[in-house]
Amino acid sequence: MTKIKPLAYALIVALALLIAVPVAWVLVASLKTKGEFFGSPWTLPEGLHLRNYVDAFVTAHMGQYFATSLFVTLLGLAFVLAVSIPAAYVIARYDFWGKSVVEVALLAGLFVNVNYIVVPIFLMLVGWDRSLADVFPDGFFIDNPAMLSLIYAATSIPFTIYLLTAYFRSIPADYEEAASLDGASRWTVMTRVMVPMARPAVTTVILFNFLAYWNDFIIALTLLPGEGKTLQVGLLNLMTAQKAAADYGRLYAGMVIVIVPVLLVYALIQRRLIEGMAAGGVKG
Repeated sequence: MTKIKPLAYALIVALALLIAVPVAWVLVASLKTKGEFFGSPWTLPEGLHLRNYVDAFVTAHMGQYFATSLFVTLLGLAFVLAVSIPAAYVIARYDFWGKSVVEVALLAGLFVNVNYIVVPIFLMLVGWDRSLADVFPDGFFIDNPAMLSLIYAATSIPFTIYLLTAYFRSIPADYEEAASLDGASRWTVMTRVMVPMARPAVTTVILFNFLAYWNDFIIALTLLPGEGKTLQVGLLNLMTAQKAAADYGRLYAGMVIVIVPVLLVYALIQRRLIEGMAAGGVKG
């Protein structure tokens, strides 16, 4: 046992370095001037060249793309939680006609990769825009960040409901019975009792869906062909532009703008997830 622990710690440290070193290198490279990139790539910058971030936000429009990604991600999370939490609670606690069919359909949805159906989704939305051309001549479904959020939520509902349903079923019914005896309605039982107790599962789906929405590229590239791009698509355009301009500092600054929110959200969500799991036990 004493021999396994040092080996496990060494493996954990090695994996942590594999993640931390590239992130640190990108952060350091984002603070370098153009001339410093022609030297050793591992040298530290002579100063904090924050102009790269200003250029990335303003000149390369990364600030606009950041706002679009943040709007799309938060709205998508609101959509998926508003639908998935009540649906998962009903599936976990109530019997109704066709319940088995609904569960099988949701389970089948877990095996559908949204990147494989993005073209049919695009053609469907284009058809809807054509049918509403008299009302919305400039289109409504394509190049609409709110519609992109709805697509994100719709495609992640099977996973979200599946995970929440499993957790709701693991919570003893004694809590619901006690709340009902106190006169609580079904809605109150769900929102005041069950959802707080399911905080670890809710936190988990928020984390996974946030990462999926924020890091998406293919769907955003397909459904937002105009100027209102997300951060991932804008970063690709920035990378393409910098190949000719050789302004690598602004390019790495754009990468940091993409990475930092994910790291912050992951750190915050992970801490809350551990706290929720520690406080979610059943006390006798």
